[in-house]
Amino acid sequence: MPPAPKPSSPCTKVCVLDAATGLCCGCGRTRDEIAAWGSLSEAQRRAVMAGLAARMRAARLTPLEAPLPS
Repeated sequence: MPPAPKPSSPCTKVCVLDAATGLCCGCGRTRDEIAAWGSLSEAQRRAVMAGLAARMRAARLTPLEAPLPS
């Protein structure tokens, strides 16, 4: 039996919440969405991910794609 596919995730491993919007600067999810991600169905994850780009544009955030320098 093949291994189960890895759940979809928009995570870019940045994990920094914007103070003004409450959105993750890497993926655009809210703190609550990030916390609930593991318990969401694949369909629910895809529904959230479908709106992330528009959410980031509306918040005028540019997604960060690499970990911030230390």
